[in-house]
This record gives sequence, structure tokens and C-alpha cells, in this order.
Amino acid sequence: RDRRKKKGGIISTVILIVAICVFAFSAFQLYKIFNGYHKGESEYDDLVKLAVTEDKGEQENGTDDQDGSRFSVDFDALRQINPDVVAWIRFDEPAVINYPVVQGSDNSEYLSKTFKGYDNTVGTIFVNAYNHADFNDRNTIIYGHYMYNGTMFNELEQYHEKSFWEKYPSFYIYTPDGKVRMYKVFAASVVKDTSDAYNLTYNSDEEFESYLNLCRESSNYQVDVEVNAQSQIVSLSTCTNVKEDERFLLQGVLAGEY
Repeated sequence: RDRRKKKGGIISTVILIVAICVFAFSAFQLYKIFNGYHKGESEYDDLVKLAVTEDKGEQENGTDDQDGSRFSVDFDALRQINPDVVAWIRFDEPAVINYPVVQGSDNSEYLSKTFKGYDNTVGTIFVNAYNHADFNDRNTIIYGHYMYNGTMFNELEQYHEKSFWEKYPSFYIYTPDGKVRMYKVFAASVVKDTSDAYNLTYNSDEEFESYLNLCRESSNYQVDVEVNAQSQIVSLSTCTNVKEDERFLLQGVLAGEY
């Protein structure tokens, strides 16, 4: 009986040690994740402070906000850190989407590399490697992670609801040539990662119009925003946090350039 009791005590001790080890490993993994989130968020906050100038209340020479603010980006400062920078993307709301945009040699380079080149799961907002960097393609795709701390493209999910679009129908892209491009959202869709919505090749105006119709038809809601064969659009892509093969695609058409 004593032997059994001793054996049982050893087993209990082993189980306890294993449980402690599992807990410690899990805690360490969580620490790594949230520490990575914090470092990534701090880096992008620093980039905003370095490169962005926003003058509230300016009413002329560069006004581009709905509230009359003037927003400008110092691309020379950004290039000194990362020459791959091609743009800056910003929303009035969700205001957290206020980031530099890069273009890598392929579509995996910036999945886990920050703007400053550090390994980090937050990655960087980036343009599809097969697009031109000047946003003059018929469709330019921009990718960003759905981060669980609400950063990067997480808050795009607010556009699932038409009520949010009604309040904030536009977003802005700033480019190194000094231009500000304002895009009006015309579709907000949940699609498969293999969907034709990611097609970038259109052999005719008719094919592009068919593509635009596909995007409208798959949208969560319909809006009165015109798109046609002469349109230039931007497609913002992120995960849905529901299924691994699902993506949320928010698409805007160029409505103004100054």
C-alpha cells in the first residue's frame, strides 16, 4: 500500500511539473505575441511622429480632410528608413489606419517584417508585388494583417455595416509625387482567398466592367458610387478572423486627386 501511495505521489508530482511547464510555455508565447504587438504599435506611432504633419483647421492649400484639416507626409524621411515606401494610407475613421505602405519584391516579404525591417508578426501594409507602385493601375491591391490588438487592417471590419460606410465613405492615399488620392468605397465583401476578386488582369474594358460587377454583387451592401471601365480602384485586403480561407475586401474608386 505504501508503495502504491508513493507511486501515486510520483505520478501526481510529474503531472504537476508537466502542467507548470505547459503553463510557463503558454505564458511565454503570449508574452512574445503581445510584446510583438506593443513593439509594432510603438514603431508605427514613431513613424507618424516622424513623417506626418497635420494642421487642424487649415482651409486652403492642401486641405483634404472632411473636417478641414491639412495632412502631409515627409516621404524623404521615410525613404531614409525604408526605400520600399510607395505611399501612406489614412482613414478619417477608423483613425487607427494611418500607416506607411511599402512594396516588396514578392507578396511574402512584408508579412512578418515591419517598416524598419524588424521581424514581427504585425508586418507592414504593402502593395501587391505585381502592381505598379504609382497607383495608376486599374486595380491596386493593398494587404494588411488583421491584428488582435485592433491595429493594422483590423478595423476595416467596421465596414461590414452600411451604417459605418454612410458616416465614413472615403479614405486617402498619399504618394511621394505629392499627390493626395481620395477613394470612395463602393464594395465591402467577404470572399475566399482564391476569389476572382483578386484578379489583376483585364484584357478589355468589358472584362474590367465584369470584374467591377462581380465586386458589387459580392458586396455586403449596395451604394450609390459610380464605377466604370475608366475607373481606377484600390482593393484593401485582410483576414476575417472567422475562416482561414476567408478575406475581407474593401474596395474604393478614385474620386478625387489633388
